[in-house]
Amino acid sequence: MPPSTAPRSWKEKQRQEREALILQTAEEVFCEKGYHETSIDEIAARVGIAKGTVYLHFPSKEDLLVALFRRDTEQVISEVEAIASSPGCSAREKLEAILHLLYGELFKKRTRLFYSIYNSPEMRVLLEKKKEMGDHWGQLTHCLEELLAEGQAAGEFDPELPTSVMLSLFLNLVSVRGYERLVGQEGLAPAEVARYLARIYFKGIAAEHKPSC
Repeated sequence: MPPSTAPRSWKEKQRQEREALILQTAEEVFCEKGYHETSIDEIAARVGIAKGTVYLHFPSKEDLLVALFRRDTEQVISEVEAIASSPGCSAREKLEAILHLLYGELFKKRTRLFYSIYNSPEMRVLLEKKKEMGDHWGQLTHCLEELLAEGQAAGEFDPELPTSVMLSLFLNLVSVRGYERLVGQEGLAPAEVARYLARIYFKGIAAEHKPSC
């Protein structure tokens, strides 16, 4: 390895580690104080670096938030794709596993916080301008659509139902408000709620098997 390469690699490793620490700290402060009460000054102080160093990695507080969304979304997509490619499982089994995964994500405090931030009018406009956010969402929905089409081809799901309708209903099952009502207020376990939702959903889209004469 040329002598000039090693220092550059070491510096890049340092930069990546510092960036990861900034993100982790920003997530903690966002969860503690909410988006509007979080400041770059406090994030920098907790990390133990100058505010200007934070701005070298993330030009604004909004960019920090987008980076956190991106990190979590990429992780979820990776897990969804792993489930979708599982050998020996039916489309329904894969979709049920994905539903449990997505519903379990709602249990995390940061997910509920980010969801509320995303649905505030000013932040939604900002985040929707970020092309990568739309790309990630497109990856997820494409994967789900393929599984639904796979289920129709295998005779599991009603072939007369448009995949777009089935997809929309599936995504509507993963609701933070529903989660807070059923888990937070009613005291149901997240896995239990996901199981009930799956039963209702898959009965609704199941293919009809007409008795032969």
